[in-house]
Amino acid sequence: MNWPLPMKLLTVEGMIELLIVGCGGGASDMINPQFIVGALHVGSIHDLGYNQAMHDGLEEMKKNIPNIKVLEAENVPESADAERVMENMIRQGAKLIYAQSFGYLDPALNVAKRHPDVIFEHAAGNKLAPNLGTFWSDITAYEYLMGVVAGKSTKTNKLGWVIGYPVPNILTSINAFQLGARSVNPKATTQVIVDNSWVDPAKEAEAVNALADNGVDVVTMLVDSPSTVVQTAAKRNIMSIGFHCLCVQSVAGKGWLTGIGFTWGPLFTQFAKEVMAGTWKSKNVVGNLQQGYSAIAPYGPGVSADAKQLIEQNKADLISGKLQIFKGPIKDNQGKVRINAGEVGSVDSLLNSTDWLVEGATGQTK
Repeated sequence: MNWPLPMKLLTVEGMIELLIVGCGGGASDMINPQFIVGALHVGSIHDLGYNQAMHDGLEEMKKNIPNIKVLEAENVPESADAERVMENMIRQGAKLIYAQSFGYLDPALNVAKRHPDVIFEHAAGNKLAPNLGTFWSDITAYEYLMGVVAGKSTKTNKLGWVIGYPVPNILTSINAFQLGARSVNPKATTQVIVDNSWVDPAKEAEAVNALADNGVDVVTMLVDSPSTVVQTAAKRNIMSIGFHCLCVQSVAGKGWLTGIGFTWGPLFTQFAKEVMAGTWKSKNVVGNLQQGYSAIAPYGPGVSADAKQLIEQNKADLISGKLQIFKGPIKDNQGKVRINAGEVGSVDSLLNSTDWLVEGATGQTK
């Protein structure tokens, strides 16, 4: 899946921080050699968002596999610096490397070509190599469910999104969200504000304030870290829905409704065990609602029992296929029919081609 992940560009190589996490070396390692894993993060592992979710997955992998050592590098630019960091990890013995941002794909492919004995897993990439695989978790169905929560919870019928860029997969998520909201609240509308940055807390706060000033009382986001959005929402006494990391609930306040969090631990554990056993194969692994690497966050106090029950029913119907999110007829916000009656839009196709917002949603699309 082509998923452009958060970018935090740094230009000073010395700012790349390398953390060595795991058991220290010693005589026992010569008897029971450690399996060494490397991981590159585009931001801080304490961002309450994308990077922290990846880090939490690595921590779970460590707990699941004895005698494993993890080398983590934070704030690595999506440039030749990424290649240098990976090469350094390989010199330290890494046999599996997680390249955990979209912009690391070409650097990882370059390093993989030079080191055919090392396995690479890249987040959301669209290219494979004999020793490089890709992974992601489709959250389209989850966003439909978030829309249901928002539609049931809003008092003003105005919902809001703060996003980094209006790329196809994000527009698909917004459309799923709006369709979910309209399924329970025909008056619900969604306003989208584009920051033109994956990481800009000032712009994110400004966007939430603008949405609140316009009467929006439920906000969500797709930016690197959701913390600024949910904290600003709390200051404005409006409700929020999180993304990336389940942990962001800790700073969201009383207006927290729920959210989507990536749960990478089982998948990272699976990859490491396969590499250790010599059974790993290059492929694109994409999770979904039925068998994925995401979860619905715990609900806040404002979510009604009726809404929770409805979420569970919709989830079951989505998994069984009884409920199809993009079942036509579906019009865009200009009145143009995008999916005809009797047809069902392909999520895979929409994730790569959507340049429109569904009826009831407004905002920049290019």
